[in-house]
Amino acid sequence: MEGKILLIEDDADLGVEVQWYLERSGFHVQLVDDGDKALMLSKKQNFDLLLVDVQLPSFDGFELVKRIKVLKPGFRFLFLTARNAKESCIAGLKLGAEDYVTKPFDTEELLWRMNNILARGKEKKIEELQIADVVLYCSAMEVRVNGGKTLRLTAREFEVWKYLLQNLDRVLTREEILNKLWGESDYFMGRSLDVFISKIRKVLLNSNQLKIETIYKVGFITRLIRN
Repeated sequence: MEGKILLIEDDADLGVEVQWYLERSGFHVQLVDDGDKALMLSKKQNFDLLLVDVQLPSFDGFELVKRIKVLKPGFRFLFLTARNAKESCIAGLKLGAEDYVTKPFDTEELLWRMNNILARGKEKKIEELQIADVVLYCSAMEVRVNGGKTLRLTAREFEVWKYLLQNLDRVLTREEILNKLWGESDYFMGRSLDVFISKIRKVLLNSNQLKIETIYKVGFITRLIRN
């Protein structure tokens, strides 16, 4: 089984051990040790599964999951914790956890639990990219903003939408976008890109959480709206 995993664990030794084992098993794993770092990564990237330690610095795993759900309601997660009280387990499952693993645990057992979760997801998964209240349906090349009407995109519109959403909070030059997406950068391609960006901006007027800003003489940046 392959997948992109975000491991949030403040016990450095355990975190490195689990990361090493999962990477040996074919996963790509990013390891962070607190909720703030996990929240930042979750805003910018999509993961197939989050492994969330409940007891974290700054705020606990339950609060972390609640915050990520605001941005990505459909993300999948599993709790890792030393707490074994029934109330704690139920609290995690009520938040939508796929599973709840108490420490100490066997890494091979964790691996099988993860494989089962990801296998279930493949059976029912609709390929999509969700950032905040914007959902991009990749197979259908459609987008929906803030629960509104689903809009059909052309192939090139879709490519621009996807690249912007995958590079949240990063300044993108026109040249980078054009070269990455279409392999060339000239005046006419640049004008076409400006048209696509203008259309995307109009759609994002319906979003409460995302916007595109122009960086003068440089390019564009897609940001979360700060209230």
